[in-house]
Amino acid sequence: MTTGTTPVSERPAPHRWKFIRVGGVLQVVFRNGADIVNLEHLDQKLWVALACPTKGVEFDERTLDLLDFDRDGRVRAPEVIQITRWVRDVFKDPDALLKGSDCVSLASLNDSNPAGAAILASAQRVLSRAGKGDATAVTLADVTELTKTFGAAKFNGDAIVPADSAPDDDTKKALLDILSTHVGVPDQGGKPGITQPIVDAFFTEAAALLAWQKKSQADPAILVLGDKTAAAATALQQVRAKINDYFARTALASFDQRAALIMNRAEAELVALAVKELRSDSHEIGQLPLAHIAPGRPLTLSTGLNPAWCKAIATFQSDTIAPTLGTLQDSLTDEDWRCVQAKLAAYDQWMSSKPITPTEKLGFARLQELIDGGYREKLTALIQQDAAEARMNDDARSVERLIRVQRDLFRFLNNFVSFSDFYSRRGAIFQAGTLYLDARSCELCVQVIDQPKHAVLAGLAKAYLAYCDCTRVGGKKMIIAAAFTAGDSDHLMVGRNGVFYDRSGLDWDATITKIIDNPISIQQAFWAPYKKFVRMIEEQVAKRAAAAEAASQASLTTAATTVATADLSKPPTSPATKPPEKKMDVGTVAALGVALGSLATFLGLMFTKVIDMGWWAPFAVMGIILAISGPSMLIAWLKLRQRNLGPILDANGWAVNGRMKINVPFGGALSKRAKVPTSAIVQMDDPFYESHAGRYTVIALAVLVMALMTLWRIGLLDRYLPPALDRQKPVQVITVPAAQLQGGSSTNIVITLPAVTTNAPAATNK
Repeated sequence: MTTGTTPVSERPAPHRWKFIRVGGVLQVVFRNGADIVNLEHLDQKLWVALACPTKGVEFDERTLDLLDFDRDGRVRAPEVIQITRWVRDVFKDPDALLKGSDCVSLASLNDSNPAGAAILASAQRVLSRAGKGDATAVTLADVTELTKTFGAAKFNGDAIVPADSAPDDDTKKALLDILSTHVGVPDQGGKPGITQPIVDAFFTEAAALLAWQKKSQADPAILVLGDKTAAAATALQQVRAKINDYFARTALASFDQRAALIMNRAEAELVALAVKELRSDSHEIGQLPLAHIAPGRPLTLSTGLNPAWCKAIATFQSDTIAPTLGTLQDSLTDEDWRCVQAKLAAYDQWMSSKPITPTEKLGFARLQELIDGGYREKLTALIQQDAAEARMNDDARSVERLIRVQRDLFRFLNNFVSFSDFYSRRGAIFQAGTLYLDARSCELCVQVIDQPKHAVLAGLAKAYLAYCDCTRVGGKKMIIAAAFTAGDSDHLMVGRNGVFYDRSGLDWDATITKIIDNPISIQQAFWAPYKKFVRMIEEQVAKRAAAAEAASQASLTTAATTVATADLSKPPTSPATKPPEKKMDVGTVAALGVALGSLATFLGLMFTKVIDMGWWAPFAVMGIILAISGPSMLIAWLKLRQRNLGPILDANGWAVNGRMKINVPFGGALSKRAKVPTSAIVQMDDPFYESHAGRYTVIALAVLVMALMTLWRIGLLDRYLPPALDRQKPVQVITVPAAQLQGGSSTNIVITLPAVTTNAPAATNK
């Protein structure tokens, strides 16, 4: 009894993959064709990306369109697996994909597999159509040339027939008539043409319109007045509602005498009209009753009519009443009105059933001519003849996919399943080019469609991003996001200009429009606190200088005004009334002195404390530096560890599966700083060199003094200095015997005193 499972010994061995770690990211390596055809067995959690857009990447868009089976503008993981399965069925040796050639040998196709045999037959038909029936390989140029031939041919297999494909002038005119009433479909050559649904719709509508027109000829009640019926019905239709309103009002007045006055509208409405500037055809007048309402009163057609309706009633009287009633009457009774409507009722019903179609503009005679001439069958035959070439069109598309897959699939996988092209710096498909700005070249630049939307997600990348508007001669525009991954951000700001080179080598003018600020390097973080401190000092000095300059300008203005108006000034006041001169505030001077003294005392105390530590002094200095720069460096280190390419690409429509790190060494390779070539000749004699000899002398003396004080504090200079300046002075030890002490102590006492100099009097032991 079998269990239905394959014995372990007969199961195929799992495919052996190879992974490498580059830039802190573990990625699969495609070594051969076997890795490609077994891609479906690789856990998708190990894929770098699961989807990418077909637009906005540096890759052949036609190839991406052929990989996008569902035409949604994105290539997704299931579609990639589908194409690798197709490769397994079509190629005898999938290693051919690693060569990246656009020439496929027919011998490399697997004719033992149905899919391989089908593509082989398609390739042979393509070569035969291209006049290369004896060729042993098919190239992309063969397919491209054949596609161009299809676009220019009368019949190219797209089942769309343009006017130029008509065999004669009559058929061409019929085809143009159809295109004048129905929107054509562009064929492969871009010319508008007709399809079978368009032909069917046109002739169906034409037949319905002709059938409707013939119905009037079969029923005499429809065209009761002959050629005058249409004019009579039109005139009736214009006044129908107003005359119905009139007879309804007179009927109501006959029912109740009180309604007669009300049916003629209120006097207040006429008063309101009286104050306006009126015209006989104005809307306000047209809303009034057609004529004066009275019980059972007929409608007079010549006098007493509403001025706004006189013209329409006159047309109705001549075109409708006279033909239908046989006389030109001056009045119309309710019975006459019903009689007129009854005679034209069949025509009205017939008109309401008229098909609404754009084919009517060709006229009934032309429509009948097209139907009788058998043009529906002729055009259908042309479409079928064109559709017969569809097989060759499908062959060309299949062979094109075959060639492009062999040429581009390996590179695509190295930018989708793994990012080996990016981490090996061969140029990933999402890299738009290189930005040169601030003495740096930034290779990680991506094209951006919607900058505000992109910036929301790209900020999570923890990278320093600069969005740039790029323009080129001819009005071309593009937006890029450039990642600065080395150096500092001291001179990066909105408005700075640079040059961007796209992957084709074309140069664009680039201007920074937005910055997402994040640490660039540990070195930048180390100097950041000191730079901030210096900037604060510079800002305060600038503010003080500006305030002093403003005060000076005010003083100069006052003095100039005083001199200019000296002759107009008041007589000098007596010494008794002269205001006292403002003297310097002694308290202010004292406060400034105390502040400066406190600062000097603090700095001196700090220096003394450091010097007193002896050999530990360097470590103390390092500790101070670490306390200042440490927090900034720690934050930068944490953010640089989180720097990730994923959000930058996700904001562009990718589905990045893993954390694509950009560590410090790799970031340094992506953003290169200016460096003079080692073989270059550098002339250091600067004619405009700014000398800093005085500054350097002061710094050197300060360093020398600090070094000497340090050596003196730890006693290394004692042998070179007079005894009075010794840091560690000699001592004199005196021992007092216990017998000389009072109290009967049994222990000797040792006393240490500074050594006595030669000039001092001799000490006595007492």
